[in-house]
Amino acid sequence: MSDTLITEAEAAHDHAMRHWTFDGHARMRIGSEEHKQMFCRMLLETHNPYKPAVIDWPQLPPDALKRITSLPIWDIAVQTEGRASIRVATYAGQVQDPLVREAIEMDAAEEARHKHVLSRLVAAYGIELAPEPDYPAPRDPEWAWMFTGYSECIDSFFAFGLFRSAQLSGYFPEELVDTFEPVIQEEARHILFFVNWVAWYRRTMPWWRRPWHSLRVGAIWVKLIWDRVAIAKGIDSNGVAHDSNFLPANSATIGQALSTRQLIELCLQENDQRMAGYDKRLVRPMLVPKLARLALRLMRAQ
Repeated sequence: MSDTLITEAEAAHDHAMRHWTFDGHARMRIGSEEHKQMFCRMLLETHNPYKPAVIDWPQLPPDALKRITSLPIWDIAVQTEGRASIRVATYAGQVQDPLVREAIEMDAAEEARHKHVLSRLVAAYGIELAPEPDYPAPRDPEWAWMFTGYSECIDSFFAFGLFRSAQLSGYFPEELVDTFEPVIQEEARHILFFVNWVAWYRRTMPWWRRPWHSLRVGAIWVKLIWDRVAIAKGIDSNGVAHDSNFLPANSATIGQALSTRQLIELCLQENDQRMAGYDKRLVRPMLVPKLARLALRLMRAQ
C-alpha cells in the first residue's frame, strides 16, 4: 500500500511540475509587476520535491551498464552543474527584489540537486570521475548568471532531443529514463524562467543601461559559441582535452541512425512538448529554435 501511495504522490508532483497556469489578467505586459509574479511563481510552484538520496537507481543488465559507464560525459556533466549552482546562488545573493531572489535561489538549489543526482548515479554504477576542481564564486555575478542561463538555452535544447533519441533507440534503458526524466524537465523550467527574467530585467532597467547590457549579452554568445566549438574538438572550456568522438562514433546507436535533419526535428519537437504545459503568456526560448528551423530550411534547399 505504501508503494502505491508513493507512486501516486510522485505522479502528482510530476504532473504539477509540467502543467501550470497563472491566475491573472488575460493580457499581460512583458516587464510588468504581474509578469514578474508570473514567471517567478511558475518556478516556485512547479518545484518537484524529489530527493536524490532516496532515488532507487535500477539495476542494469551488463550490456546497458557498459554503455552507460563508457560515456565520456560524466566528468563534464558533474562539473557543469557544480559551476552552475555556485554561479546562480552568487547572483541570487545580490538580487534586491525578494520574489525574484527567492526564485533564483530555488534555481540554484535545483542546480545543486542535479549535481547530487549525477554524483549518486556515478556512484551507483561504479563510474570513476576525475577529481573535482574548486567552484569559486564568480567575480561578476550578473555575467555568470546570464552566461549560465544562455548556456542552458543551447545545451538543453539539444539535450531534449538526444535524451528522447537515446530512449527510443534503447541506448538508455526505460528504467533509467524514468529515473532521470525529472532532471531533464527541470532544465526546461530553468530556461523558461531565465528567458522571462531576461525580458523582464531588460524592460525594467533604465534606457541608458540597455546598450551596455546588449553588448554583454553579445559577448556571452560569442564565448558560448567559442566554447562549444572547442568542446566539439575535444577541449572543454577550461582547456582540458576530452574524447570528442562519442557522438560521431555512436550516433547510429544513440540516435536510431538519425540524420542531422531528423535529430534537429526531434529537438524541436521535444522542446515544444516540454514547454507546452506552462502558461501560454510566458515568453518562450526563441533564438535556438529559430536557428534550428533556419538550419532545416537550408538543408531542404540543398
